[in-house]
Amino acid sequence: MGEFSGRVAFITGAAHGQGRATALAFAREGANIAAFDIARPLSYPGYAMGSADDLESLAAACRELGVERSRLVATSATRDASNRQRFLDGARELVGVEAEVLTGRQEAATAFLGATHDLPGDRRTLVVDIGGGSTELIIGRPRSQEPEAMVSLDVGCVRLHERHLHDDPPSAAQVAALRADAAAQLARVAGVLDPASAELVVGVAGTITTVTAIALGLDAYDPRRIHRATVSAAEVAATAEKLAAMTVAERAALPVMASGREDVIAAGALLLDELVSSFGFAGLVASETDILDGVLLGLARRGPGNPEGRRGPGNPGGVPRSVGPRSIG
Repeated sequence: MGEFSGRVAFITGAAHGQGRATALAFAREGANIAAFDIARPLSYPGYAMGSADDLESLAAACRELGVERSRLVATSATRDASNRQRFLDGARELVGVEAEVLTGRQEAATAFLGATHDLPGDRRTLVVDIGGGSTELIIGRPRSQEPEAMVSLDVGCVRLHERHLHDDPPSAAQVAALRADAAAQLARVAGVLDPASAELVVGVAGTITTVTAIALGLDAYDPRRIHRATVSAAEVAATAEKLAAMTVAERAALPVMASGREDVIAAGALLLDELVSSFGFAGLVASETDILDGVLLGLARRGPGNPEGRRGPGNPGGVPRSVGPRSIG
């Protein structure tokens, strides 16, 4: 029996480098592994297709960890890609799992589950999920089976960056155009749900957690301090203006900035500021749990008897059982 026998370890970045080594070390000590990783999205700047290398790494990690059940989940960028079927066919061949291309509604519901499952009480909650290609707003009560209402908007940090922010740093005219584009999309929300009816606003994903880290003045990215931290509307506005005035290199030098986010974070922060001001929010609560947690919870709720997503045969190498949600953008 290993030191962690019977316990569950949640490992992010489990297909690569230190994350992979950590997952294997916990597995050797008897832990059940919930392994997370993300393939680079189909339409991310610099990539014409999702990276086969990412998927091969994911597949290899699953083999090493003895994964028995997994989900391969595709979201907004995959939905929009003209050549998505060719990519999904390749993903099935490499990973051995049929990818689930979530609809906008399914993506929103999964994010809501991940963001609210550990909230105390049952307050009416609005979850804001700013992604690369889309933004989801979902309202409901955490203890309900399904959210009450949701809307998916075709604006995200990557999409708005590509449309508008062409200079480094962006010009005032480019920032104004981005804000106008965001405001036009946000105007659609009132026809679907009432943001003002929410008792709590929770923000998820990298744009919001990075803005929170900057607003808190952290000298390193610390999920423990970011999770459930409250950021005021004034702090969101100040951070958005700060990021929009910086060059990509200056943003990259910020101690909390994840590599690869420095080019698109200004667009995401400006979108967040526009959203907070448009709906008159006093602020929001940041969450480090998000759609990946929702993917894993969905897999767990299916149970081991459901053949969908099952890998086999058996559990090679005596490695403890593992489950591994993976996400394609």
